[in-house]
Amino acid sequence: MRKLTVARVSQLLFLLLFLFLFVLTEYRGKDEISFAVNSFFRGNPLVLAAYVLAAKSFTWLLLPAVLVLFSTLLLGRFFCGWICPLGTLLDLAAKRIRKTAPVRYFKGNFKYWLLFPLLSASLFNINLAGIFDPIAVLTRALTFFFYPLLGDTIRQGWVGLYGIMGDKRDVLAPAYGIVRDYLLPFRETFYPLAFMSALFLLVILFLERYETRNWCRNICPLGTLLGLAGRFSLFKRIPDRLCPDCQACGQLCPTAFDREILQQQDCIRCMECSLKCTFSRAAFRFAPLAADRQPYFPERRIFIGSLLSGFLLVRLFRFRTPDAQARLLRPPGVRDEEEFLKTCVRCGECMKVCLKNALYPAVLNAGAAGVFTPVMIPRLGYCEYNCTLCGQVCPTGAIPNLPPQQKRMEVIGKAVLDKNRCLPFAKKTNCIVCEEHCPIPKKAIRFEEVMEADMSGKQVSLKKPYVVDELCNGCGICEYICPVDGKAGIEITATGERTPLENGYFQGAEP
Repeated sequence: MRKLTVARVSQLLFLLLFLFLFVLTEYRGKDEISFAVNSFFRGNPLVLAAYVLAAKSFTWLLLPAVLVLFSTLLLGRFFCGWICPLGTLLDLAAKRIRKTAPVRYFKGNFKYWLLFPLLSASLFNINLAGIFDPIAVLTRALTFFFYPLLGDTIRQGWVGLYGIMGDKRDVLAPAYGIVRDYLLPFRETFYPLAFMSALFLLVILFLERYETRNWCRNICPLGTLLGLAGRFSLFKRIPDRLCPDCQACGQLCPTAFDREILQQQDCIRCMECSLKCTFSRAAFRFAPLAADRQPYFPERRIFIGSLLSGFLLVRLFRFRTPDAQARLLRPPGVRDEEEFLKTCVRCGECMKVCLKNALYPAVLNAGAAGVFTPVMIPRLGYCEYNCTLCGQVCPTGAIPNLPPQQKRMEVIGKAVLDKNRCLPFAKKTNCIVCEEHCPIPKKAIRFEEVMEADMSGKQVSLKKPYVVDELCNGCGICEYICPVDGKAGIEITATGERTPLENGYFQGAEP
């Protein structure tokens, strides 16, 4: 059994904290979420770098990431060995997947070819870093696949257990109430890209079979960025190579040794070599800054080529069809699509907390640049009038955290009637469901009474709905509750400018 070191205890505690905050990032009967897993993103230097390059500005929400980056400059790449929850999962998986000593099967500069194009794309105004960010990868896999699967499994299992218990099933009610209120997801939701998100995580875990911390040392853009910063660290391992008469450190170290030389940028400061050194030679201490044995960038063409590839990625990823653009509905408060793509982390937290199942990860309906970003699908859910949870959990403010009064005035889109499907127009049948459910105080959907012939030719009084554009905020409840099968008789379409409703209209003044 592996002995628990201080680094190992830190890893386990941060993993438990991550999972605890993940479960808390959920609607639990309160309008506010005090603690959320977005704390891990706000301490993420990759999120910081991509945000600053893309938005050309800084947000104080990411101040923890600045502190982590400065700590890395001082202490080295400690985040990967002490904090990162995905790194902890890899270490736990390595015990079962791989039993032999670390071996470097994959060598090369792929990690630089991944990091620099991502940062280059951010520089050219599209933030794609979240697709490969390790915290985002883990959060998406849990949000879209494993957490809904856990919830569905427990609920179905409890139903079966109730059937077995018969008349005594009431005994189980208190226990189920605790599990439901504190562990299970609030809604039963299944997401597009769920299998892709889970597969991405499983592939990362599977790579442990070929090399310990394979993802961390050869692919991870966050780890690569921290490694570049960590090369300036004054806190170093001494000696910086394997001892010729022992070389046991090469078997203990999960990341840093390539042949006999310590790779400063790969050392995650786990200190396993220092704690288990037979001769007490290996130690970590502050030492004067010295020149590294290798240059910061293995090849200059990597840096130049990455800039060019990032530029080409941006041009390629910007394409989207006009139909997709018309139905590209973003969360409330998002007014500018380009600014949103610069700052969205693609973490999935907003979708997890959406009270009425309105938000889902974009596949290609937002273009390749919008994969995993949140879009509203009103036929599957709607934006609750008084809910502000998505803005509360967004780690970068891509979805602004607005007070309820202001959020209600934010325009997501506009309702448009399809007279070929709306019942009063298409079937000459009265239906005022959309008007009844419209949450706007003065009603953004109204109806006018007219006398017309029905399908049999008989004159009847029909209530025909119409939309008051000046009052509609595009919440989507009308499309969601429309009783027409399949495509609704009323749809929410995107607007060119998502200008907030005027306060006078919002209070109920006639337009």
